[in-house]
Amino acid sequence: MIDLDNRTEKIYNFTLLEQIADALSVREIELILTDDDEIAQINREFRGIDKATDVLSFPSDPFPNAPLGSIIISVDKVQSVAEELGHTPNDEMTLLFIHGILHLLGYDHEVDEGEMRERERELVKEFNLPLSLIVRTQG
Repeated sequence: MIDLDNRTEKIYNFTLLEQIADALSVREIELILTDDDEIAQINREFRGIDKATDVLSFPSDPFPNAPLGSIIISVDKVQSVAEELGHTPNDEMTLLFIHGILHLLGYDHEVDEGEMRERERELVKEFNLPLSLIVRTQG
């Protein structure tokens, strides 16, 4: 289940995101939609990186009935990347959500041996999406 906090005026179709969330976890996921300014502030505060990014993930501490964690997505990045790559904003939102939920599930493409990339590839194929975030940034 997705607990949505949309801090923007953008509207997306979350049906596919709910299906993906349900397929990957029984735990609730907080999804925060924001703009480049706010995500840059969060990125600076929590990661020490002073710039906007497309998606951030924050896993919850494990305890009974805890949510899986929070995914924060910049709608500004969703729009610009969708336009740049020629697919829909809903597709881009879904790709970023998949990337975020995989991080919540413990995958980490920065240190793993391709496991997250492969799992993204499987989900992209299963849900008939354009190239995943890792695939398009790592070649």
